[in-house]
Amino acid sequence: MNQSPAPLPLATDVYLATLREKAAALEQLLRIADPATPVATCGSWSMHDLGIHLGQASRFAAALLQTGQLPREQFAPPAGQGIADWYAGGAAAILATLEETDPTAPAWAFGFEGTMAALWFRRVAQDTAVHLVDAQLATGADVHVDPLIAADGVDEVFAVMVPRVWQNGEQKPLPAPVALHTTDTGHNWLIQPGDMPQALPVDSEAAAATVQAPAAELLLALWKRQPANPEWISGDIAAANALLTATLTP
Repeated sequence: MNQSPAPLPLATDVYLATLREKAAALEQLLRIADPATPVATCGSWSMHDLGIHLGQASRFAAALLQTGQLPREQFAPPAGQGIADWYAGGAAAILATLEETDPTAPAWAFGFEGTMAALWFRRVAQDTAVHLVDAQLATGADVHVDPLIAADGVDEVFAVMVPRVWQNGEQKPLPAPVALHTTDTGHNWLIQPGDMPQALPVDSEAAAATVQAPAAELLLALWKRQPANPEWISGDIAAANALLTATLTP
C-alpha cells in the first residue's frame, strides 16, 4: 500500500530544527571562505554579500515578529565586525524570536491579508536552506537538501513566492496546466495557469505535462539554482518548460 506523503506545511519544530542546522553550516562556511568568493547562483554577489543579506533578513524578521510592525532600521554590521559574526548574531536573534513566537499570531507577510507568524517559521528556514546551497556551491562544499524540506520548499514557492512576484501582473501567463511530482517524497501539485499560477489538487487528466524529479532537484530548479533536466518531463514539453523557466521566485 502506498503511504500518503507527509502533510505540508511542516510543523514549526521541524522548521526550527532545520534553521538551527542550516544556520550553523552557513556560519561555518562564512568563517572559512574568502569573503570575496563569487556566489554564482546569486548573480554578482560574493560570500560577503550573501552574509550581509542573510544577516539583514534574519534581523528584519526578528524585529517584525517582536514588534508587530515593519522595521524601519537599515540593518548593517558595525565597522570592523566580521561577516560570520554578523550573520551568527542575526541567526541567533531570529531563532530566539521564533522560539518565543506563537505561530498562530497575526503577522505581516509581503502585503498578504490574514497571514500568521507560522509563515515566517517556514520562510526563514527555507531561505536559509536555499542560501546554504548557494554557499556550498560557491565554496565547493557538498550539497544536500533533505527531501522533505525540499518538498516543503516547492510547496512554498507556489503558496508564497508566486503570489509575491506575480502580484504586479507583469508575468506572462502559463499556457497550460502542469503536474509536478516529487519522486522521493510522493508530493503532487497541479499548477493551473491564469493571471497567477495556482497549485491545486492533482488531476492527472487536466495536466498537459508532468514534471517528475527528486524534491531537492525540483526545488533548486524552481529557484533557478540549476537547470531542469529534460528527462523529468513527459507530455507537452513547451508547457512544462514555460513553467520551469518562468519567474516564480524573487
